[in-house]
Amino acid sequence: MRFARITANLAVITVLLGLSAVILRPWTGSKASAPDQRPAKGQISGKRAADNARLKGAYRFDRNGWVYVHLEGSPERIGYQHGYLLAREIEDAFEAVKLVDTHSTKRDWGFFRKTAREMLWPKVEPEYQRELTGIAEGLQAQGAAMDLDDVIALNAMEELADYYVPWLDKRDKVAQAPRLVSPGNCSAFVATGSYTRGGGIVMGHNAWTNYMVGSRWRVIFDIAPERGYRMFMDGFPGIIISDDDFGVTSAGLMVTETTISQFEGFDPNGKPEFSRARKAFQYSNSIDDYVRTMLDGNNGGYANDWLLADRKTGEIAQFELGLKHHRVWRTKDGYFAGSNFASDEKVLAEETKFDPNNPESSPNARRARWKQLMKQWKGKIDVALGEKFLADHFDSFENKELPNERGLCGHGDLSARGEPIWEWGPYYPGGAIQAKVTDSRMTEALSFRARMGNPCGRNFLAAPFLKAHPEYSWMAPKLRDMKAGPWTLFQSNQKSGK
Repeated sequence: MRFARITANLAVITVLLGLSAVILRPWTGSKASAPDQRPAKGQISGKRAADNARLKGAYRFDRNGWVYVHLEGSPERIGYQHGYLLAREIEDAFEAVKLVDTHSTKRDWGFFRKTAREMLWPKVEPEYQRELTGIAEGLQAQGAAMDLDDVIALNAMEELADYYVPWLDKRDKVAQAPRLVSPGNCSAFVATGSYTRGGGIVMGHNAWTNYMVGSRWRVIFDIAPERGYRMFMDGFPGIIISDDDFGVTSAGLMVTETTISQFEGFDPNGKPEFSRARKAFQYSNSIDDYVRTMLDGNNGGYANDWLLADRKTGEIAQFELGLKHHRVWRTKDGYFAGSNFASDEKVLAEETKFDPNNPESSPNARRARWKQLMKQWKGKIDVALGEKFLADHFDSFENKELPNERGLCGHGDLSARGEPIWEWGPYYPGGAIQAKVTDSRMTEALSFRARMGNPCGRNFLAAPFLKAHPEYSWMAPKLRDMKAGPWTLFQSNQKSGK
């Protein structure tokens, strides 16, 4: 009996010790540790989240197809909040990006992870190394399988697949390398002075990409860092800069861009574009500051025509940034527009293969349309007109309304021609995937209007598209419906989606 009592007591003690170990063991965030503790859609819930000081002040809500997320504090906290609150969206977007990049480059994801870790990471600003690490930790706290290497590669999704790999294939003379060209995405404008109603600045942008990735480009970031200026921008889950790019800051800067079609060039010794762009956005007090930061360590990745404006001075600028060459145009009375064409003669001749004299190409057709609209509406341009511009379907080559790849609101999926300069085949599922507009007054309040989906309001439905175009069946695992929402006003410090 005594032996039985001792055995029973030992069993009780063993159970109690086991329970204590479970209670006291730190949560690692692995999938096996607590898969059912992950709050739906990244919402903070439960005592664990409430007790976590890193999440203090952060929140998110959904509205009209967008996910609004407020982040604040140190780089570590901002990163952790980003990864934790957007874990579902980041995991989902990451899988779409991985599918696109591995399919186009014919390289596995291990290549991107290794390149990100060995080539890019040592050159990322220390502040953003801390923020990226925080994103990975926030993801893992939600049970995500992604790690820091995945997060770095995701942030470099543009410059690695579209700039570094083509450069590497050419350098190494890779046999049967896939034909890769830099993207030609987005339509944008900025106007001021006699071109706008009231003389202030008006800026607008619609982002173009394939619909698989584009349907996930739906985050509104409100970021209050402990250092630098307050930032308000649209963006992609898991990426520390807008990346399409559109945003305003408390310094009064207004920033957007369009990529340069058929650009060639990359410097593996330079600083990652996403790190430079974030630093320029966060710390610039002027157009000159922005230009200097982007030139510092320029690697040629994601070569753009930046459209910049300073609300404080009323000045606007076009900053064309290649690798070997760059140029800045400025004015306080005029406009600049972008649709993926280079303007500087040296950039055009020495760093691209783009033909500026082909009126049938999407970039040139849209450039002609911008000229028409700016002339027609000079003196009347405002936010409302900006919304109409970004939804425009006029084909300047055919000289008629026709939704296709030549309109400012592009629809590659409706074009039997495709767009060869971007390697878009006939009926390619890509085009304008969302739009934003702001002006000087709205920028002062850190706000802009945005519309998710095709800016014209058309819905893209994946199932009937894939049935009609089986040549794109490789996208089927991640291609989904992209339905247009209404134009919606967003502003910094917004508290709910109502």
